[in-house]
Amino acid sequence: MTTVIERLAQRSSRPTDVVPALCWVVSLVLLAASVVVSRADPVTAGGVPTFGDAAWWWSAAVLALQAVALARWGAHPRAALVATAAALPALLVLGDAIGVGLVAVLVAAYRAVLARPARRVWPTLLVGGALVAAGVAAATARAGDGGGVAVVAGLLQGAAAVGLPLVPASVVAARRDALEALAATAEAQGRERDALVQVAVERERTAMARELHDIAAHHLSGIAVMTAAVGRQIDVDPEGAKRAVAQVREQSTAMLRDLRNLVVLLRDTEAPAGVGPVRMETLAGVADLVAAAQGAGRAVTLGTAGPVEALAASGAVGPLAQLAAYRVVQEALANAARHAPGVRCAVRVDARAPDRVEVSVRNDAPPPGAERPPHDPGYGLVGMRERAELTGAGLRYGPTADGGWEVVLSVPVTGAAGPATTSEEPDR
Repeated sequence: MTTVIERLAQRSSRPTDVVPALCWVVSLVLLAASVVVSRADPVTAGGVPTFGDAAWWWSAAVLALQAVALARWGAHPRAALVATAAALPALLVLGDAIGVGLVAVLVAAYRAVLARPARRVWPTLLVGGALVAAGVAAATARAGDGGGVAVVAGLLQGAAAVGLPLVPASVVAARRDALEALAATAEAQGRERDALVQVAVERERTAMARELHDIAAHHLSGIAVMTAAVGRQIDVDPEGAKRAVAQVREQSTAMLRDLRNLVVLLRDTEAPAGVGPVRMETLAGVADLVAAAQGAGRAVTLGTAGPVEALAASGAVGPLAQLAAYRVVQEALANAARHAPGVRCAVRVDARAPDRVEVSVRNDAPPPGAERPPHDPGYGLVGMRERAELTGAGLRYGPTADGGWEVVLSVPVTGAAGPATTSEEPDR
C-alpha cells in the first residue's frame, strides 16, 4: 500500500501531459494555417510545403517529437528546452513557417526558468537560443532571403524564444520563492515560540523547585532539631519536651502556610476564603526568621545597620530582590542548623551603602571533635546562585578563617548591579 501511494504521489508531482499535447495541436494548426496562407500568397510565406508532401509529414513528425520531449522530460526542464530547440534546425524545410516550432520552445523555456536556480538556467537558455537562431537562419536563407537578413532573423527569433518566457517565469518564480520564504519564516517563528515557551516552562519549574526547597528546608531543619531535643527531654524534662512539641507544631503550621501561599502565587488567583492574605517576604521579614530560629532554641543573633525597614518599604529594592534576600537568609540558617547544629549563627543586614544592601549569615565552627552530620549534596547553594543571578545581586560564600561558614548577598539598590557569585566550597 505504501509503494502504491508513493507512486501516485510521484506521478501527481510530474508535469501533466496535457500541455505537451496542446502544444503539438497548436503547432499543427499553425502549420496548416501557414500552408493555406502560402497557397493564397506565396510571397508572404515562402518555402512552405503543401499538404501531403514529404517535408510536411516530416515537419509534423518533428513537432510530435517536440511534444514527446516536453512530456518525457518534464521533470528535467533544461534537457527538454535543449531537445525542443534542437528540433528547429530539423524544421528548416518549412521555410518562413518555421516559427510553428517555437511553441514548444516557449513552453520549455518557461519551465526551465521556473525550475530554478537561475544561475544554472542561463547556459541552457543560451544553448537553446543558439539552436533556434541557427534553425531560423537556415530556414530563412532556404526561403530565398539574403544571408544578412537570415542571420538577423535568426538572432531575433532566438532571443525572443528564450527571452519572452523569461519575464513571466521570473515573476512567478519570485512569487513562489517569496511564499516559500514566508512559510519558512512562519515555521521558524513557530519553532522559536515553542523554544521560548519551553524555556519559560523550565524557568517556572526551576523557580517552583527553588521555592519549595527553601520553604521545606528551612522549616524541616527546625523540626529536625526540635524533635531531636524532644527525644532527649521526654524522659528527663517532660515540660521541655512539651514545649518542643508545641514548637514543632508551630513550624509545621508555618510550613503549611508558606506552601499554601506559594500555591496561591503560582495560580495567580485570589486567596480562597479563610486562607488570609498572601504575604510577599521582604527584608523586614529577616527579623522574623531570626526570631523563629531563636524560638526553636538556636543561638542566632541579628544585627542591622542603616534604614533597613524604610528601604524595604520604599521600593528602592525590588520585591523579587527582597524575596531573594529573605530566601538566602532562610536557606543559610537551614544549612547552619543541618551542618553545624548548636553553634552560634549571626545574621546581619547592612543598608548603609547608597547602592546596595548587604545581607550576611555567618556561623561559627563546630566544636572540636564534633562529627559532621551525614548528608547528601543538596541544592541550597544552587538556589542561592540562581536567585542572585535572577535579581542582578552578587553572592559569595565559603569557609571562614576560624573554620565556620559565611554567605554574603549584595542586593543592588535602584538597579545597581552587584558583583559576581563566588564560592570556595562545593554545594551543600
